Amino acid sequence: MNRTTLSLIAGATALAAVTGFAVLSTPDASGDSTAKAAAQLPVERTSLLCPEPSSSDLAETSYTAFTPVTKGAGDSGKAELAAANGQSADGSTTGKNGKNGKGDKKNTGAPVVRFKEPGKPVTGTAEGAETPGLIGTATGRFAPGWTVQETTQVAAGTGRGLLGTNCTAPDSEFWFPGAGTADGRTDYVHLTNPDDSAAVVDIELYGKDGALKSTLGEGITVQPHSSEPILLSTLTDETDTDVTVHVTVRSGRVAAAVQALDDKLGGDWLAASADPAGSLVLPGIPKDATDVRLVAFTPGDSDADLKLRLASPSGQITPAGNETLHVKSGMTAAVDLGDVTRGEAGSLLLTPSDTSVPVVAALRVVRGKGDKQETAFIPATAPVGARATAAGNRSKGTTLALTAPTRTTQVKVTASAGSDGGTPVTKTYTIKAGTTQNVDAPVPSGLKGTYALTVEPVSAGPVYAARTLEAAGDGVPAFTIQTLPDDRGAVAVPEAEQDLSVLQK
Repeated sequence: MNRTTLSLIAGATALAAVTGFAVLSTPDASGDSTAKAAAQLPVERTSLLCPEPSSSDLAETSYTAFTPVTKGAGDSGKAELAAANGQSADGSTTGKNGKNGKGDKKNTGAPVVRFKEPGKPVTGTAEGAETPGLIGTATGRFAPGWTVQETTQVAAGTGRGLLGTNCTAPDSEFWFPGAGTADGRTDYVHLTNPDDSAAVVDIELYGKDGALKSTLGEGITVQPHSSEPILLSTLTDETDTDVTVHVTVRSGRVAAAVQALDDKLGGDWLAASADPAGSLVLPGIPKDATDVRLVAFTPGDSDADLKLRLASPSGQITPAGNETLHVKSGMTAAVDLGDVTRGEAGSLLLTPSDTSVPVVAALRVVRGKGDKQETAFIPATAPVGARATAAGNRSKGTTLALTAPTRTTQVKVTASAGSDGGTPVTKTYTIKAGTTQNVDAPVPSGLKGTYALTVEPVSAGPVYAARTLEAAGDGVPAFTIQTLPDDRGAVAVPEAEQDLSVLQK
């Protein structure tokens, strides 16, 4: 029987949805009717969901949770993490219990560790195949920018290597270009429901010739406070190397992530692509990537023609022989870009060749050669925005890539205190327009344990970021990549004025 150690992160897994609450202010009467811009106030509640990390008995999982210090966040609040085992907040059973709903009631659903203070990461570990998905919530001063990293190392077997994911907020729709149902692939879509009522979900699969035949993906019920892994090959008899997974929620809400495992090439978590858009950025391709494959899909009624550009340290270049990509409506398109970075940092920029048509996209990245290869994924992502955070970093094996696709931008990067000791350090970098830089990320002074990197643009212009983690793996270049979109730590709240005249109407 597998032993599961859940010394988990102090509060770091508040996985549900990022929801902000703010109180409207009532200004003094001044007679000035000029409209004022909405104030940006810290969110007061953040929820995150972590998927079941692995079905391997050899899995070793670490969690790191972190909340950056946020001005105006107040003094109260808490963050806690609990197993997604089908129990409601009062401890009563509301649905399936345990891994895959098979009745394992070992995990009680009680909060697993709590944060003590923002600005310092908390960590925890789990071992084996019985580790459940996690549901967490952060409130008050712990809510703005709360981030949880789940990283799993699997020594052997299908999907061996390093698998990592940012625990995510629940939503109603997700796109995953880059999955597969071909021989040698074992891909799951993990659905986690944080709420007290069941969620009903549809899963659609699209290959190179269009929708894959399936009726089993309709009306999937995800029980309250439960996590459900769905094997893609059970939803269709058709096989395809490149598949786009579309998850839509009929009722309720879920968090979704795809675990893509390969018999020979290792595996990783595939996070959802950014919302369909005419132009996309896929940042942080490792400079030693031996094979990069672009997978794209357009959900609309029109075909998309895309220009492909690589943002390198010296500027934008066109991949030789892969200047453009035609994506037919409703069909998954893929192109092998080979070792496109050729020893330099790089990010892929997709822009319309002519008419802008919304698309979603992701990269499958391979490092190593022969039987010593490992895979990770880079989905198209939103820009950093005001602030983004990557947790779970160590003094070695961490690479931060920053991309400024349109204009030169200055970026402040802060290394937090370490989970077991260390002093924060901040550096500022200038990223030239059209380039990607692997920056020499700061490390906390006197670091003990793991730390978080917080990225904040300090001048105009969009910035995109990705963080790569590496680990020793018996000759296999084990690695995982996470993009850094805005942490949604603030919410716009318009000012409100008293208007007693409404009482007379």
